[in-house]
Amino acid sequence: MDRVLDNGHDRFDEQYDVVVIGGGPGGSTVATLVAEKGRRVLVIERAKFPRFHIGESLMPESYWVFERLGMLPKLRDSEFVKKYSVQFITATGRESAPFFFEDRDSRECSQTWQVPRDRFDLMMLDNARERGATVWEEANVTDVILEPAEADDLPAARGVVVRRKGESTPVRVAAKVVVDATGTSTLLAKKLGIRRSDPKLRKASIFSHYKNCRREEGKHGGATLVLSTKENDGWFWYIPLDDDVTSVGVVGDIDRLVTNRQGTPEQILEEEIKNCPGLQGRMDGAERFAPVHVTSDFSYRASRCAGEGWVLVGDAFGFLDPMYSSGVFLALKSGELAADAISEAFETQDFSATRLGKWGETVSHGMTMIRKLVYAFYTKEFSFGRFVKTYPQYKNTIIDLLVGDVFRPEVGEVFEPMKAMAPIPEAIPLDAPKMQMQNAE
Repeated sequence: MDRVLDNGHDRFDEQYDVVVIGGGPGGSTVATLVAEKGRRVLVIERAKFPRFHIGESLMPESYWVFERLGMLPKLRDSEFVKKYSVQFITATGRESAPFFFEDRDSRECSQTWQVPRDRFDLMMLDNARERGATVWEEANVTDVILEPAEADDLPAARGVVVRRKGESTPVRVAAKVVVDATGTSTLLAKKLGIRRSDPKLRKASIFSHYKNCRREEGKHGGATLVLSTKENDGWFWYIPLDDDVTSVGVVGDIDRLVTNRQGTPEQILEEEIKNCPGLQGRMDGAERFAPVHVTSDFSYRASRCAGEGWVLVGDAFGFLDPMYSSGVFLALKSGELAADAISEAFETQDFSATRLGKWGETVSHGMTMIRKLVYAFYTKEFSFGRFVKTYPQYKNTIIDLLVGDVFRPEVGEVFEPMKAMAPIPEAIPLDAPKMQMQNAE
């Protein structure tokens, strides 16, 4: 049977309604929700799951996306550590009072999980398969097929070129919508030249997994800890996982940790652990049993979230400093909202940038709230304990931000008094498609 399809002036080997590049949480979310609407969805993932990935701590507001995806029963039945709180520990080792999420809402949605990403991401991808998506693993998208858009300054996407493992000939796949969920590879944003780094958040991280680390008793034992280094020039995450595994990683200026630093990543990580008073006593006798990983320069956002026939979700749209564990949550939320926009596009047969990107301002607002909180944390004179003591009326708002309740306009009110303690950045607006600018004139 001849599979070659004619799609205008291009010829394709396969035809799908939607092609999703990347099978992580954002890609799996889009694929699940669009496939449930009866559309033909193809997920193209370059790795073979399960595979290692960082970003193990979830925000409680992820609950509502999990509920819609049908993931809650699987998460409840898992061995994943339950997360009820977060705590900050200063450069001297002084511990803040834990921020318990249930203080704002006693329902199950105020509890979340600490997830080994190899197993969690596989659960998410399998869920997309179960809901009707086709998945190609060990398949690499080598190009996105673009052509001039009808009414946009950026080109339109018409499909992708894929090289599958074991096949010598690339496959050209046509699609009405191409979703870039490639994570920090930001395939399409780089190709289109719309990725923008945050120059004040040029950070690096060095991390690994350990056993025999100390945990708190009771509910707080599943908490994410954020611990400042001795000179307050960096911080650690300390995330308890199941099977007595703890994820430990340091974040600091890229020049201090990587560019101008002597030694191997293993040596640097050990030096930084000794340089963190809050880790003393928690890691006495701890044993590293996994490789040490390094990532760098990881705060950025694309100036657009969509164009004609294409959408960016998750880290492919933007990534924030991992301070508040927002990565998976923003991937899930952007994936959910993008999926709804894609489904509407099929209903109206309108695949314009305006239709596909209607969710962009919502997610951008949420990212701005978290970004402002990141800037506050990196101000050496700032502490959440002192802020809450000075402005106790904002304690619940701080918890709102920590759980991921960041899309309501009123949560931004907390940053007015916070400006007295830390430099708070302004929001960075999204660029408007050319068509929208013409309509505004």
